[in-house]
Amino acid sequence: MTGSEYRLSTALVQMAHLVERVFTEVARDYGLTRQQIELLCVLSQGPQGMTGLSEILGLGRSGLTGLVDRVERQGLVTRTRETCDRRAYQVSLTDKGERLGLEAHERVSDRLDALGDALPPGDRERIAPLLAALASGEIAPA
Repeated sequence: MTGSEYRLSTALVQMAHLVERVFTEVARDYGLTRQQIELLCVLSQGPQGMTGLSEILGLGRSGLTGLVDRVERQGLVTRTRETCDRRAYQVSLTDKGERLGLEAHERVSDRLDALGDALPPGDRERIAPLLAALASGEIAPA
């Protein structure tokens, strides 16, 4: 298959599988699941509400609650009530969770960055902002 025959959708699906595999491999090194490491990596950027985490991680309410419960029992996160809405919770990393989350995030990032090492620098500089814009919704379908 030549580059002109290669569909963007195929490439994106393959990249999604590759990213999942990297998260899974890093998680295994810590004795955690891929979803647990993804949660810690997201929270390494700062506390999040449960609704935001649900959207970011693509999990339903009960799935996310179970995930947070398991990671909380391991002493990696804490859950506190939101001050403006007592029904809502904010999830944040404990000190142990922050150390692990930052380290895991760095390992995942290093492994993903290394994938682009074979590309010419100009291609890497073009691809990164385009993928970021697609992922954030800045580039929306017409």
